[in-house]
Amino acid sequence: MKYRIILLCYLSLIFVSNVNGQSLGTLRGLVTDSTNSEPLAFGNVYIKELAIGTSTDSKGYFIIPSIPAEKNFTLIVSYVGYRTKVINIFLVKNKITHLDIKLIPASVELKTIEKIGERINKENELDISLQKLIARDIETLPKGVESDLFRAIQYLPGVQSTGDISARFYVRGSAGNQNLVLLDGITLYNPFHALGIFGAIDPDIINNVEFYKGGFNSEIGNRLSSVIKIITKDGNKNNFSAKASASYLTGKFMLEGPIPDGSFYLAGRKSYSTSILKKFLNNKNVPADFYDFSFKMNYSNPEFIKGAKFSINGFFSGDKVINDDPRFEDFNWTNNLFGFKWFQISDSPLFFELGISVSNFKGEIIPKLSSVLQSKNEIQDVTLQMDFSYVFNSKDELDIGFHIKQIKTNLMKENITGNENNFFTSGANIIFYGKYKLLRWKFLGIDIGSRINLASLSGNKKLKVFEPRFNFTLKPFSFIAFKGAIGLYQQELITITDENEVINLYEPWIILPSYLIPPNAFHYIGGLEIFIMNNFSLDIEAYYKRIENLPLLNDKKVLFKDPDFISGTGESSGIEFLLKYSNDLYNISSSYTFAYAYKEINGLRYYPKYDIRHAANFIFEIKLGKDWSTSITWLYNSGLPFTQILGYYDKLYLDNIFVPWYQYDPRKPYTILGIQNLGRLPDYHRLDFSISKKFRIRFFKATLNVNLINVYNRKNIFYFSRDTGERVNMLPFLPTATIKVEL
Repeated sequence: MKYRIILLCYLSLIFVSNVNGQSLGTLRGLVTDSTNSEPLAFGNVYIKELAIGTSTDSKGYFIIPSIPAEKNFTLIVSYVGYRTKVINIFLVKNKITHLDIKLIPASVELKTIEKIGERINKENELDISLQKLIARDIETLPKGVESDLFRAIQYLPGVQSTGDISARFYVRGSAGNQNLVLLDGITLYNPFHALGIFGAIDPDIINNVEFYKGGFNSEIGNRLSSVIKIITKDGNKNNFSAKASASYLTGKFMLEGPIPDGSFYLAGRKSYSTSILKKFLNNKNVPADFYDFSFKMNYSNPEFIKGAKFSINGFFSGDKVINDDPRFEDFNWTNNLFGFKWFQISDSPLFFELGISVSNFKGEIIPKLSSVLQSKNEIQDVTLQMDFSYVFNSKDELDIGFHIKQIKTNLMKENITGNENNFFTSGANIIFYGKYKLLRWKFLGIDIGSRINLASLSGNKKLKVFEPRFNFTLKPFSFIAFKGAIGLYQQELITITDENEVINLYEPWIILPSYLIPPNAFHYIGGLEIFIMNNFSLDIEAYYKRIENLPLLNDKKVLFKDPDFISGTGESSGIEFLLKYSNDLYNISSSYTFAYAYKEINGLRYYPKYDIRHAANFIFEIKLGKDWSTSITWLYNSGLPFTQILGYYDKLYLDNIFVPWYQYDPRKPYTILGIQNLGRLPDYHRLDFSISKKFRIRFFKATLNVNLINVYNRKNIFYFSRDTGERVNMLPFLPTATIKVEL
């Protein structure tokens, strides 16, 4: 009874403070590019006289409540690469003043570049383990063949890769299937092309990215490790435009322009040559053929529904690996995504969004005359979600919503007798989430909330009902901020992954078998952000993550009744440093990560293949003037773990007893392996260089990018072939170029 009285008193205080302040007003706005009306995410908005500011969100919106009304103020809006805009504002009492702010791109000529993107006091911003990227960030990094989002994030601390061969990434010591990729809020189950060498999402369609390395909030779930939220462009609302580009690997196009009360874009990419891919796989032929196509349409008319924005979008990709040699298997997989969204603002500080989406993935192995068994996999995901966000006069925020996800998975596997085994599962996940953000104090911000699982995909009653989440930012002084987060995360969709494979080409998705307890992860994160001077910052984060009931393939399965999966545990910890400095001429970024990762199964503890003890990188980007820019990147990783070979012996394989003995030798070499991943490969390091030039050819705008990968031709080992003992290296020195033309 005593605790109920205390809780009621606390809620009453919150309510009183929220309704108090009747002489105040609220400022809301949308910041866009003046040339095409694209939203500008993560820009700076600052009220000079009050010395308070905020950032635009991923949709370009910002809101600042509790501003003294009936007074004049100076609003300063800035964004990297755009001219800073100064606006005189006057707020009406008890009203929301809405501004549509258009920023003009700054000239890239040195003589006209002004100070942009200066740090403002954003007070209690809750952003632990969150990296925000815009399209420019992806474009300026060195390119393997062409720009790639998933290769770009591998430059961030806490993100590991198993080498330049693959764009697959591992976050803070967790497996790749524990990363959630959301494209405009829709789950993308296979976000890779060409055996995983490149990402399937064309960077030209990306507006901004929010990458959570851990500690993400209660509105996101069903993954144990990380989340990438990708927001695509709306399309040019002002003029029709067309872009085309070509690299050694693909050709692509993008069309965009206005429609009545809205805009659209169409974009596509197709591979036309695989000769460059030989550099990625030791000069071996890579018979990959892939495409991706996407579109988006937006509509907003105040005469229809005031403050509403409607959009539909689609994404389609396909990959084929067709070997001319019938002794090698073929692969085929596709993604098909379609979604509808209704985003609504009103005369109150309430944001509402309704989303309906469909995501379909199909994958197949075609064995031909190889010894590989046939396999087919399909996943169908239909999702309905509603999200509400309300900002109080006290600056506190309340977010609530519910998500309904209906998923069907089907896995067909051929057994050694040639018969097909079908594993079909279907289920619905219904969750409600709520969180409250205490932002009323300048020195302290708190986000506390939880997901509530009302129904389980697997029907497993051992799924935890509550997934509590908590994070905070404490800023006792303007130059330093202390941050922390703790949370529980669960996942019911898994992939069948063989960790002994050097490259995982095919990872079928299934709903967690009902005989397993759903895996859960606990995140514990602490951080420190120091602003050494304007535009010069140091971020330090330490983390510990433990995963219980981790589903792993049962490599000791003998009998049909033996389970395919058994439960293990996972554990990872580390500390990350990120130093950043920027000015009008150049940007410098340097990071270092010290980390451990373990897995344990049947009492045996081992390192996963993506465990890297030390990782560092240095990026230097400089604007040379006259539309020239260049960057230098140096990467270093300590050696990856691998399983050592102890020896061989001749093993009898009696898989075909009907062949005459004089035509068939049943003896084949069998590899004797040591303790899993006990060995370490040599250290890895590489220097990359890129330079770009923008120029005009009559009424065309063109950009030429030249990239030099592995400048000093470091021979970084990828693996030793267990069959032949051959050493396979990663990328050698590789020059590439991309030309982009815009009408």
